[in-house]
Amino acid sequence: MTQYSYSRVDLYDRCPYHFKLKYLDKAKEIPDYSPTSPLILGHAIHSGIEKGSLDYAVNEYINAYPMITDAHINEIIKIECMLPKVFEFLSQFDGAELIHEYEIDTEDYKGFVDLIVKDKDRTLVIDFKYSNSIEAYKKSGQMHIYKYYLDQAGFNVTNLGFLFIEKVKIKYKKNEDIYQFRKRLRNELDKARVTFVPIEYDERRVLEFDWAIEAIESDTTWERNPHGDCFACNAIEAKENGRYTVLTPPNFINYIQNENGEIIEMLPKNERRDVTKVNKRVLWMYGAPFSGKTWFANSFPNVIMLNTDGNIKFVDAPYVSIVEKVEKKGRILDTTLAWDVLEETVIELQKGDHEFETVVVDLIEDVYEAARIKTYEDLGIEHESDNSFKAWDIVTTKFLNMVKRISNLPMKNIIFISHEDTTKDVTKRSGDKITSIQPNLREKVALKLAGMVDIVGRVVTDGDERKLVFKSKSYVFSGGRIPNLPVDEIDLDYDEFIGVYEEANKGLKKADKTDESEEETEEKPKRSRRKKEEAPEPEEKPSEDEEVEEAAEEEVKEEKKPRRRRRSRATDDTPPGEEEEETEEEEVKEAPKRRRRRRSRD
Repeated sequence: MTQYSYSRVDLYDRCPYHFKLKYLDKAKEIPDYSPTSPLILGHAIHSGIEKGSLDYAVNEYINAYPMITDAHINEIIKIECMLPKVFEFLSQFDGAELIHEYEIDTEDYKGFVDLIVKDKDRTLVIDFKYSNSIEAYKKSGQMHIYKYYLDQAGFNVTNLGFLFIEKVKIKYKKNEDIYQFRKRLRNELDKARVTFVPIEYDERRVLEFDWAIEAIESDTTWERNPHGDCFACNAIEAKENGRYTVLTPPNFINYIQNENGEIIEMLPKNERRDVTKVNKRVLWMYGAPFSGKTWFANSFPNVIMLNTDGNIKFVDAPYVSIVEKVEKKGRILDTTLAWDVLEETVIELQKGDHEFETVVVDLIEDVYEAARIKTYEDLGIEHESDNSFKAWDIVTTKFLNMVKRISNLPMKNIIFISHEDTTKDVTKRSGDKITSIQPNLREKVALKLAGMVDIVGRVVTDGDERKLVFKSKSYVFSGGRIPNLPVDEIDLDYDEFIGVYEEANKGLKKADKTDESEEETEEKPKRSRRKKEEAPEPEEKPSEDEEVEEAAEEEVKEEKKPRRRRRSRATDDTPPGEEEEETEEEEVKEAPKRRRRRRSRD
C-alpha cells in the first residue's frame, strides 16, 4: 500500500508533473549546495534543536558542503544567533516530556513530528519553521494531519502550533566590505525573534488531504505547472539540435524524452543490484596547470578526449578539439561555434557505435564559456547583463543539461577536468582571512556540478609526487557522494583510483546486508530523519554577483479553493438520485477507511 506524506501531497497540489518526475519516475535530483539551501539549513537547525547543541547544528551545516565560502559563514552566523533563542523558548517546558522527531508510520501515511511536549495538562505538538512566511504556513494542512494520526496513536493532542525562526535576509550595500556587512547582519539578528503561532484543529483539512490522495491515484495526465509558480518547471522546455526534447526541470539529472514523447530512460527490473559490480565512475578533478590531470586521465582505458585548450601534446589518446572552427568557402567564412562541435560529438557518442570506454572533458570551464557564446548568438546579445531577466539562467541550464548528457553516456568512465582558482579569500568568523581553493568555475554552477559526480578531487603536486585529494580542509573544494570512502587521498595512479571504488562498494554492500537484517529483527524505532522532509525547495535567481542568495520567499503556496463535498456512494436499496450526504465529521472519520478498501479492491 502506498504511503503518503504531507510534503508529497503538497507538491502534487502545486505541480502534478513535478510530483510525477520525483515520486513516480524516480528522476534523480541534483543536490542544492547553495549556502541558503532550505533543505540543508532546515536539517542543521532541526538537528541542533534535537541534540540541544549549537555546535552540533553548525557542524551538520558545514559537513553538508564541499567547501565553505564567505556566504556560508554568513549563514553560520545566523544559526549561532537564532538557535539560542529557540533554546530559550523551549526552556519553559523544563520538566515536561519532550519527544523529538517522532515518526508516524501507518499503512497510508508517513511523517515526522518535530516536537511533542507532554505534561500533566496538555499534549502540545510543535513544528519548527526557519521562514518568514507565517501567513502562508497558517493555511497549511500539515499540523491538522499530524493531530489526526497522533490521536489515533493514543497521544490525545490538545494544542498545535508552529515555531517560526525569523530568517534575516540582507544584501551587501555598494562599497560595503565583509566586516561592515557582518556588523550590520549581527545588528539585524539581535532584533530578530522566534514566534510561536498556535493552530486551531480543523477536521476538514484531513478530508481535503484524503481528496488530494484520491486525485493523485486517479491522475493520468499529470498537468505541468498549472498555477505558474513551480520553481522547477519554469526553467526549461526546449529542443536541442532537433534531436532530443529535454522536458526535465534543470534540477533533475536524467529524465529525457525524444521528440515523439517517448521516454528514453526506461524503468529497470524490480531486483536488487549487486553494488560490487557497479563500475561506472564519474570524476571531477581540478588542479594547477601542469599538475598531471590530463596525463592521469590518459591512463584510463579506451579514452576519447574532448579537448578545449590544446593541451594534448604529451598524451596519446584520440581527441576531438572543442573549439570554434572557421572554414573559407569562396569569399565567405563559415563559422561553427565550439558549442555546436560539442553537440555533434556528444550525439555521436550517444549512439554507442564506438569502442570508447572513457570520455574526458578537458576543460569543463571552457564548455561553460562555449554555452555562453552560443547563448549570446541565439539571443543577439554581448553579455548576460544585456538580458539579465533570463540570460544567466539560460546559460546555466544549457551547460548543466550538456553535463547531464555527458554523464549519462553509455561509457564506464566520465572525467571532467578543471584548473584551480586560488584568487578568492574567505573571511572566517574571527575575522582572519584564508585563501579558498576551488575549481575555476562560477560558484553556483560548480556546486550544481558537484552534485552530479561521484567524486570531486584536487590534484596536488609536491616535487615529483602527485596526489589526488578527496577531502581536506573546509576551504578546499572537494568531497563526493560515494559512501565509506576508505581514504582521503591517493597517489595519482589509475589502479589506486579504481581501488577506491572497489573498497567503497564493498563497504556499501556490507552496510546493505546489515540494514536488511536489522529490518527483519527489530521493531520500528523512533528515528531522526536525515533530511527535513517538509523543507521547502529553493528557487534560484540568476544573479552572478550576488553573494548572499535569497531563499524562496514563498515556501508554501496558496492552498486551493475547498473542493466540493463528495456525496456518499448509494447503497443497493437507495433510490437513484436520493443518496444521502455525509456529514463532514462522518466523512473525516471514514475517509482513510474508504481509501484502504479501494486499494484492497485494486
